[in-house]
Amino acid sequence: MGYAPASIFRSRVVFARCCLNAFAVRPRVAMTASAISTSDPEFSAETLSGARGWFHRFAANLIRDERDVPFVRLMVQATLVVVPFAILLFFYFRWALALAYIAVNFLVFVDRYILMLHNTSHRLLFRPRYHVLNLYIPWVLGPFFGESPETYFAHHVGMHHPENNLPPDLSSTMRFERDNVWHFVRYFSRFFFLVLFDLRRYLAFHSRKRLAKKCTFGELSFLALVFALMFVNAKATFVVFVIPFVFVRFMMMAGNWGQHAFIDATQPGNSYVNSITCINTRYNRRCFNDGYHIGHHVKATRHWTEMPGDFRANIARYAQEGSIVFEGIDFFQVWLFLMCKRYDTLAERYVALDGVNRTREEVVLLLRSRTRAIPVPS
Repeated sequence: MGYAPASIFRSRVVFARCCLNAFAVRPRVAMTASAISTSDPEFSAETLSGARGWFHRFAANLIRDERDVPFVRLMVQATLVVVPFAILLFFYFRWALALAYIAVNFLVFVDRYILMLHNTSHRLLFRPRYHVLNLYIPWVLGPFFGESPETYFAHHVGMHHPENNLPPDLSSTMRFERDNVWHFVRYFSRFFFLVLFDLRRYLAFHSRKRLAKKCTFGELSFLALVFALMFVNAKATFVVFVIPFVFVRFMMMAGNWGQHAFIDATQPGNSYVNSITCINTRYNRRCFNDGYHIGHHVKATRHWTEMPGDFRANIARYAQEGSIVFEGIDFFQVWLFLMCKRYDTLAERYVALDGVNRTREEVVLLLRSRTRAIPVPS
């Protein structure tokens, strides 16, 4: 691709290693097929029966699927904590309060909100009689968590899934070296600055003009809100809306990079080998089994509680296809390890679905072969 970093920036390796030490995962022996089990959240009639308190019963009457009560609970928590906190900053701004707000938003809510938005974009949350409430997550809560209304749905459901990381996908990772920091910078920059123009053009070309208009209206409404609030309280606006907007867009692209980092160049359209899955992670327990990305691309509407069971039932298929599965790490850790070229750490977390007992060096070679740039037509 011709992106050679200047030598002055090579100190990034030292910094990155410090980051890796701070977020390091414990070494382990690569998991083999005979030892595969999952500890990620699943729900059955028995587990639900023990959780049916008054709030559960109330929420279940509003939504399409009783298993999605955690989304309603998260909506209420975010509304009662983040929204009043944000309003307080506009009337009584103090940097100490601003730092506390950012900590609460980023460490407690933002990851779970994004995956709630993800799931409710694929499967409407509320029953038809309460359909208007489906606007609450993207339109009311979204701006507090860096999401402009309608843009996520249009990009993820309207574009990313139909294109499945192939060249027409605006977030395709194929043409990049997925262990190259400078390629990621280019990838993120294109998304951050041009997503509205690229996405609108894509949707219009594919005769989805209504979705293009909704996306444009949502994005411009958010930007207009931010612009207007700058005249009310610029500091509060920067903390409440601008910082989450930049942070979340960066993290979404880092996550997508990790999800689609290991591609079999001979069949890049095959979801089993252009996506990865991460099992038995804290991230799955917090974020509604988002680590099961292969299963999600195979069937986008599969319910999040069914992901671990579907994976276990289809391990033989995953092994036959040559899928890449990691245990105990998430997509963002995968991205970080790739940026630092820590294939040794990734190899430690590799799951040998086919039962073959490979050496670490053999796993590293396999992983490296799947991160090379894949030429695509201009």
